[in-house]
Amino acid sequence: MSQSTATGLDFSPAPGAAPASRRVISHGLTEARLLVRNGEQLLLALIIPIAIMVAARFLDSDLFGDQLAASVLALAVWSSAFTSVAIATGFERRYGVLERLAATPLGRTGLITGKASAVMIIVIGQLIILSAVGLAIGWRPHFSAATTGLAVVAVLLAITAFVSFALILAGRLRAEATLALANVIYVVLLIAGGLVIPASRFPGPLELVVRLLPTGALGEELRQASIGIIDGWPLLVLAIWAGLLIVLARKVFRWVG
Repeated sequence: MSQSTATGLDFSPAPGAAPASRRVISHGLTEARLLVRNGEQLLLALIIPIAIMVAARFLDSDLFGDQLAASVLALAVWSSAFTSVAIATGFERRYGVLERLAATPLGRTGLITGKASAVMIIVIGQLIILSAVGLAIGWRPHFSAATTGLAVVAVLLAITAFVSFALILAGRLRAEATLALANVIYVVLLIAGGLVIPASRFPGPLELVVRLLPTGALGEELRQASIGIIDGWPLLVLAIWAGLLIVLARKVFRWVG
């Protein structure tokens, strides 16, 4: 009598992939750990936003408006959902990591979903830490249930748009070009994209241009929501950008560098 029959246990091999949900969760957690360990990610995610918040608080500059902390939360979403994803994906594509992972049971859909999950984990951590810093230096938001819901939707739409934009760059350019261009775009839109400096601070037609950018829409929505004002216009802008960028990313992204 075999050991398996005697004990009632079956030790025969049963190869197979883990359930899809478990694969995606595992990949998402792995991606999040890799991002957290990256020094550049830490710089973009926390050090620069906190430095801007603290410096502006002590400089007492009117340039940033009264809701600087809300603006910095928008900047945090931008840094993690666009810059970090673009750079990491560009080098993963260059070294063949994406091609190999896409051939595993994880698949292309699971790979992208895992990356999106990692961004969500990082952004939630950022928002908690930066909100705590903002409260510590005197930020007193007035979120209501309705404006909190609008802010959450705005963040989700912004993440979708920014990650799609990151994949467009990383999926078409060489890794070094993606690194350089992503950093340039990050700095330009940090200064002139409505993230930290409100659209109302820009002269003439530039104000409308900034409001129509996804970065400007996110900044405006979070600033308005933090003072209890319901404003659906930025959500419409973000939804349009998210839809357009998703379609474009699906068309142009290349898995092999």
